This record gives sequence, structure tokens and C-alpha cells, in this order.
Amino acid sequence: MTAPHAGEPLTLYLSASDTAIGAVLLTDRKNVQTPIYYVSKTLTTPETRYSMLEKLVLALVYAAMRLRRYCQGHPINVLTRLCLVDQKKEEECLVEQQILIPPERDQVWSLFTDGASSNEGSGTGLRLVNPEGHEFTYVIKLDFKSTNKEAEYEAFLAGLRITKKLGIKHLEARVDSMLIAGQTSGTYEAKNDVMASYLSQAKELILQFLSCKVIHIKRNENKSADSLSKLASTNFEHFTKDIRVEVLD
Repeated sequence: MTAPHAGEPLTLYLSASDTAIGAVLLTDRKNVQTPIYYVSKTLTTPETRYSMLEKLVLALVYAAMRLRRYCQGHPINVLTRLCLVDQKKEEECLVEQQILIPPERDQVWSLFTDGASSNEGSGTGLRLVNPEGHEFTYVIKLDFKSTNKEAEYEAFLAGLRITKKLGIKHLEARVDSMLIAGQTSGTYEAKNDVMASYLSQAKELILQFLSCKVIHIKRNENKSADSLSKLASTNFEHFTKDIRVEVLD
């Protein structure tokens, strides 16, 4: 194992099997490849049903999250061999190479989301901050029963959809839910079908950005979104016109 030089181009190899994915990050010096870091993950039951291509994409997302500091400071060449199987033979082909270029800080938007569930109902609060520091708030009233964890995921998914519609390409999603942060990074497993469905939707949306980081923050760093979600879970008729309100059925 070795440490990369500042700004040095790196190579990331991806692999996937029926039950696991992995990635190894290397540097090429004088035609000798030396490993820098290796990550692997056992697939959850829903993930084992992904196609091989989907597993490789998941491996790329997982590696990018775990190796974030390398992705931010180096151009990375992504390589993998994908097995294409037909009735007669098995062939190997090289998947198209991609260069992951870290975004400039002035291109990154910040998204804060939170969800709340009470006896009166459920709601979500979103706070979006552009690179210039201007804030936009959004509230969604959930017109169906949901647990607190489900409301938090609804907030997260809504935030991703809204920012995507706005044409935002680089996003830092800040959540105080350890569950969402852990599942999207692959640290936690989705242990039931509902959470697996939410996680699948989240991963699909994350892939639509050029870069999207999910960052776990403390609850006291997420007070605005938390307050909005609590208000939305009770009564939102008194909200000012500056806050966009939607009812999700």
C-alpha cells in the first residue's frame, strides 16, 4: 500500500459478484500499479437481485463515498470488466472509462432535510442553500401514515428530486438521520422491504447528479429543516408565502 502524490491521476478497478461488490484504488508509477486503498461490501438481499451492470454502478457509488477524499483531490480513471453471457459463450468486454473530476466549491449546493411523524400527521422540511449562501425553504405535508424513519426518507427523496429538477449538478445532502447516511454509504443494511425500496430510490436519484455526497450532521445543525418538518406534521396553514408548501398523497 502507498500514499498518492497531490493531484496524481489514479485508477479505480471495480468488481462484482452475486453477493458482494468491491473496488481497489491504485496509482501507476513507471508502469507499476501500486494499491492505495481497497473497499468491499456484502450486498443486501434486494441488491443481490440487481443486474451485473447495476452492481458495478453500485460499486462505483460505494467506492466514491468511501474514498471521498481521494475523489475530491485526484482525477480518477474507472475500469472494470463486465461479463456478457449468452447461450453459447462468455465474453469479456471493457466498460467505458470515466474520469471523475471533483467539482469546484462554487458549484456545490447544500441540501438540509428532515422528516417528522406525530399523532396529527407526518411532514417534511427542506432547506436548500446555493453557492452564494441564499436559502430556499420547502415544506411537504405527507397525506398518508408514515413512521418517523419513513418521513425522514420522504424528505430526503423529495430534496433530491427538487434539486435535480432545478438543474443542480453538484450536491451535498446533509441529514441528521444516521439511518439514511449509513444506508446510502453502505455501512447499514436495509433490513425490510420498505427501507429497501426507499434506499433503492435514493441510490437511483443520487446517480443522476455529477456528484452527490450524503453527509451526516448533528441534529442541532439541522434546526431549520427540523422545525419545518415538525410544523408540517401538525398544521401549516400559517406558513408565510416565502415557504413553498406541497401535499404529497
